[in-house]
Amino acid sequence: MKKIQDRTQQNRQLLLEQIKKIPIVQVACEKVGISRSTYYRWRETDKEFASKADKFLREGIAFVNDMAESQLISSIRNQNLTAVMYWLNHRHSAYSNKLEVTTNSHEKKTLSEEQQKLITRALEHANVLLKKGTKNEK
Repeated sequence: MKKIQDRTQQNRQLLLEQIKKIPIVQVACEKVGISRSTYYRWRETDKEFASKADKFLREGIAFVNDMAESQLISSIRNQNLTAVMYWLNHRHSAYSNKLEVTTNSHEKKTLSEEQQKLITRALEHANVLLKKGTKNEK
């Protein structure tokens, strides 16, 4: 029984290391030789493992993001116009996508309750996206 527990613990550690290198659960599981369902069962039954898996996944994603951004910058240096446009569209406010709302009516109208709820949800969603964007730029 001890050997099985040791092997399971070893597989868990190997899986965490793979997730940090390649933050795709399916690929990490295949590299270690365990099933995806085993990974999710471990997450459910071991909160410490789940916490470590989340941490390693975040670190792996950050690593891949850094690599991708490095490749993007290299493409910009190589005068790849698509890369230039992508960078400006996502990193420079003057070139980002905008939503313009205009009206020809000057009369004051009252919004229905449903319209008020939709606007509130849209503003909450926009605020969440704005906060996420701010965190990523730091």
